[in-house]
Amino acid sequence: MRPTEARNPRASALASLGTRDILELMNDEDRGVPDAVRRALPQIEEAVEAIVAAFARSGRLRYFGAGTSGRLEELVRATIAGGDEALRHAIEGAEDDPRAGERAARDHVRAGDVAVGISASGYATYVIEAIKTAREVGATTVALTCDAASPLARESKIAIALDVGPEVLAGSSRLKAGTATKLVLNMLTTAAMIRSGRTRGDLMIDLRATNAKLRDRAIRIVRDVTGLDERDARRSLEANGWSVRAALETHRQR
Repeated sequence: MRPTEARNPRASALASLGTRDILELMNDEDRGVPDAVRRALPQIEEAVEAIVAAFARSGRLRYFGAGTSGRLEELVRATIAGGDEALRHAIEGAEDDPRAGERAARDHVRAGDVAVGISASGYATYVIEAIKTAREVGATTVALTCDAASPLARESKIAIALDVGPEVLAGSSRLKAGTATKLVLNMLTTAAMIRSGRTRGDLMIDLRATNAKLRDRAIRIVRDVTGLDERDARRSLEANGWSVRAALETHRQR
């Protein structure tokens, strides 16, 4: 029995529970997720260091998953089984298509990159084949799974295996497994960006100010770092194409 498919004995009477009892049970189960992530910190650290090293040599970070999505910059891209259409509609059998995984890796991975395969069960053949192919082209491979004995874990150089235990709703790995996966993805990308010099303190100096909210954030960053008032911070950003890094560098050179 795969860990992600096992039944949770605490949830055996789930259908007869009241709403509050269901919520308390789910909350209790979720409490164990950070502990599972903490046990995997050595492997997460190894993966972050590999990503930082890849960035330093102009490599990139590529995610391959059977259910992940995200709007990410050129340096970091995510590829999902079934393509963009799978973000909106179920694509039957997409995660079981190894040839599609191979093609995706050959199209998006090159030597020096880091390829992260995401599959809670570790048995999604699309992801496994993508990781195999990524390894063949010279990328560092990372598995993000909830089964240390899975094929995905075995095929990867670095295996991040999150032992979160069985779900409240048997097999519904969007619950604890999904939460744990999201926590680790946050760590991989955020820690790698920080270690690669893309922040100043806790400020995102490489953000893309593509809308009003982000322009307001960019103004606050320039204002807080330089001491400029809001009007001059805006002027500096406008003069530098709304690049926070360039605006800060311009101010530093004065």
